[in-house]
Amino acid sequence: MSKKLTKRSEDYSKWYNELVVRADLAENSGVRGCMVIKPYGYAIWEKMQAELDRMFKETGHENAYFPLFVPKSLFEAEEKNAEGFAKECAIVTHYRLKNDPDKEGKLMVDPEAKLEEELIVRPTSEAIIWNTYKNWIQSYRDLPIKINQWANVVRWEMRTRLFLRTAEFLWQEGHTAHATKDEAVEEAEQMMDVYAEFAERFMAVPVIKGLKTESERFAGAVETYCIEALMQDGKALQAGTSHFLGQNFAKAFDVKYAGKDGKQDYVWATSWGVSTRLMGALIMTHSDDNGLVLPPKLAPIQVVIVPIYKGDDQLDAISEKVQPLIKELRTRGISVKFDDRDTHKPGWKFNEYELKGVPVRLAVGKRDIENNTFEVARRDTLEKEVVPADEVVAKIEGLLEDIQDTIFNKALDYRKDHITEVNTFDEFKEIIDGKGGFVAAHWDGTAETEEKIKELTKATIRCIPIDFDEEPGTCVYSGNPSKGRALFAKAY
Repeated sequence: MSKKLTKRSEDYSKWYNELVVRADLAENSGVRGCMVIKPYGYAIWEKMQAELDRMFKETGHENAYFPLFVPKSLFEAEEKNAEGFAKECAIVTHYRLKNDPDKEGKLMVDPEAKLEEELIVRPTSEAIIWNTYKNWIQSYRDLPIKINQWANVVRWEMRTRLFLRTAEFLWQEGHTAHATKDEAVEEAEQMMDVYAEFAERFMAVPVIKGLKTESERFAGAVETYCIEALMQDGKALQAGTSHFLGQNFAKAFDVKYAGKDGKQDYVWATSWGVSTRLMGALIMTHSDDNGLVLPPKLAPIQVVIVPIYKGDDQLDAISEKVQPLIKELRTRGISVKFDDRDTHKPGWKFNEYELKGVPVRLAVGKRDIENNTFEVARRDTLEKEVVPADEVVAKIEGLLEDIQDTIFNKALDYRKDHITEVNTFDEFKEIIDGKGGFVAAHWDGTAETEEKIKELTKATIRCIPIDFDEEPGTCVYSGNPSKGRALFAKAY
């Protein structure tokens, strides 16, 4: 294997960038700001997708697909939404290229092929979807509509980082329509809960559920619910959002329904989404200086078996020994790989699977054949033990559960240790610039104070926690009265 990764303590950002590339998750592409997600990285995303898709369907949602392009007039219909995304839009103006005889046959835009109306490459799909819903909704019988789509979106970011912020990324976006405000609010809250459950149960990432402040809300939303996670460098990461859109989009696109009493009213809406940014959260929450540490529930390979042998006879004996084990593990829904490549030595393979975060590694050599044992190593703690062959399946099942729990609890302990209550602005700055993490501080509720704190410290209000307790106090910056504490942090 090549040289070791940069240590997190030396340069966390460099460690992250190296790990994404070296673990074969993704790489930069020939398109500025865009990434190629490699098979191993995509396999993790597919497992995320499968679990989320199941959870969406269990809560009554169906998948559909809407166009990549949004006519500019539709995009402009909801003013706040259009304004919020305007600086990130990619725009299609022409539909044909032609040869330029003055430039040795190079292609140029055909000026005669200008579109009658410019098209926005979707940064989000509310506009095209609500224009569609207008045709789908006439009466209360047509409601609710609960649609999700798996898609790509484009937001023309200037500063990009693999998975965390790219000009094009993969995501899912849910868009629902309801007859009442209460139903829509309940939907938005439910999807925040679904995201939190997925993050904690499958990603082993503890999250805080909360509400965004007005300045941090999704453009066009009445309320934005979020889940916030804490990375190992003390920075927060917004891991998912769910928006109560009120009747803003229904009014913009004139989407009304006839109630049971025959009266016309505007529909109530939500939208919600998570993206490949979750891959960044997964990497930065658990991984170490040796490479990835993956939660078993999302690991593409849960168990790898590495033979240690001299000559084909020993390899044949090991292969014969492990085949029943492989079959048994797969029967129990455990993904397993037997790496019998003769192009790399066992030590190289150990390092590779450590780098790739495979939760459990088995080594089998001549001595194991004689003693009917396996050497079993767990990725999270790097502990090894020799296990009798007749106990190894139960051992592996137990280890996979234990690793999932252990890495969650480790991340939870880190977060508990990095939520700090402060009562003065000096304390605030000291924690933000030193220990990091979430700072629970009184805030007077004004956008002016929020902006000034951000300007002075680079910390933003990550959320007002859902379990917010009214606790009268004094704003750490302005000294004005405060109803309670908000959570601040520097963030990705």
